[in-house]
Amino acid sequence: MKRFLLGIHMVLLSSAPLFCQEQQANTIQGTVSFVTSSNIYVKFSSTDAIAVDDVLQVNETDCLKVTVKSSSSVVCVPINDCELQTGDTVVYALPAVAPVAEVIEDNVDESIPAEVAVTETLAPKKESLYKEYITGRVSLASYNLFSDVRDDNQRILGRVSMNANHIGDGKFSVEAFLSYQNLITVADNYSGRTDIFNIYNLNVTYDVTPTLWAAIGRKINPKASVFGANDGLQLEKYFGKLYVGGIVGFRPDVFDYGFNSDLFQYGGYVGVETTNSDFRSTTTVGAMEQTNQGATDRRYLFFQHSSTIAKDLGLFVSSELDLFNPDGGARLTNLYTSLRYRFSRYANIMVSYDSRKRIIYYETFQSQIDQILDDDLARQGFRARLNLKPIKYIWLGGSYSKRFASDQQNKSDNYFGYLTFANIPKVGGRLNGSYNLNQNNYLTSNIIAVRYSRSLFKDLLYAEFYYRNAKYDYDNQRTPYKQDYYGTNLNFNFARTWQFALSGEYSQFEEENNIRVYAQLTKRFRSKKNN
Repeated sequence: MKRFLLGIHMVLLSSAPLFCQEQQANTIQGTVSFVTSSNIYVKFSSTDAIAVDDVLQVNETDCLKVTVKSSSSVVCVPINDCELQTGDTVVYALPAVAPVAEVIEDNVDESIPAEVAVTETLAPKKESLYKEYITGRVSLASYNLFSDVRDDNQRILGRVSMNANHIGDGKFSVEAFLSYQNLITVADNYSGRTDIFNIYNLNVTYDVTPTLWAAIGRKINPKASVFGANDGLQLEKYFGKLYVGGIVGFRPDVFDYGFNSDLFQYGGYVGVETTNSDFRSTTTVGAMEQTNQGATDRRYLFFQHSSTIAKDLGLFVSSELDLFNPDGGARLTNLYTSLRYRFSRYANIMVSYDSRKRIIYYETFQSQIDQILDDDLARQGFRARLNLKPIKYIWLGGSYSKRFASDQQNKSDNYFGYLTFANIPKVGGRLNGSYNLNQNNYLTSNIIAVRYSRSLFKDLLYAEFYYRNAKYDYDNQRTPYKQDYYGTNLNFNFARTWQFALSGEYSQFEEENNIRVYAQLTKRFRSKKNN
């Protein structure tokens, strides 16, 4: 009997902290990556736990409402008159889980030895290394164009996307992104498909260990997104900060994006990740061999690097080097680099440069090789953007971009500026004005736009109204082409997981009148298994 009382005493001591320990709510930290006149983009390491319509906080104050999400970032609209800048930190508070106290039965069977009873009571429950988390989205949209001088155009688009991570707290995960489009009315001379079904992503992933996964199906690998979609097998293994991956399968058909067994491909990549409070960096290099009916179609190397230093300086570099050329030599087909720096909460700047050449698939485009090589010029571009916040509730900024080629053809200069009032006194809402000037070899365009937006009825309705005036002055025409646009966007949020969007635009040019109507019904779902 003494042994039995001793066992009960030990159980009570071990379970007491469960009653008195105060559970702290976990949070996920994100960084504002981009700010526009109406939306704010936030980058996370993962958005699995975040759903559309969730609220993000700054200093424990609700500031942003999520409207769109991807695997690593979300698009938000500001609430409660919050103002944020690129580089600011926001948090998402995970729902707290109430502690569960262990119940001790009074009528314990004394036929069970005390040592066994104590051992079974104190034995911790074995928890899975993986947690189920399922998110998805189903939408049905209608696009309609009505014109008094052109052919009307109506089409219906349905989309289904789902990320089912670690189903049943197990090692299997499923990804899917499917799209169906039906062209209801088309021009008389249209000869293409009117029913279009595309599978952009459909695969099953199995976590062999926490550091090794394998996927089969159609998948775009985020570590090697330059490879595009692959129909086949992919593997990735971590060794501490280092990781290696392999891809083997088929690339989608170049014309209808369907499965094509003639387009066999294989490749691999290696990389390193570094993450701490002051520095985050991911660097990946890889190689890919793409074939067509067994013959080499394209062979290339790629390099990709992204890093953030102290949340103020961000660098991104991506390049592709084609190695296969029947005449010998290599071609730098893609180089892109961008640098972002935040001077303070009130000013940030971004500059970028890119150089691109047309990618040549030597087997797929045999009849066009000579023409492509004759025009093998690098299309280059430079862009700079500056955002400023001189006083509270006011943002202003501008950008300049230049496109050019080595033969000075197809060059263009683009100038853009904007001014935003984030919170209009006594009225509320956001007011944005912008101006865009583009000059190229054959055209000069001037576009002026004014846009007003706000949330209504406790964020159940988001409304936006805009006017845009465009003037296109072609070198080969005497009279400029002028057009006025009047439009509105309405987003209704109801039952938390349902959203109905309705957009309308009226455009006028001389005797021509066009009306565009867009409607979309969206259902989002999220299932999180709690243990």
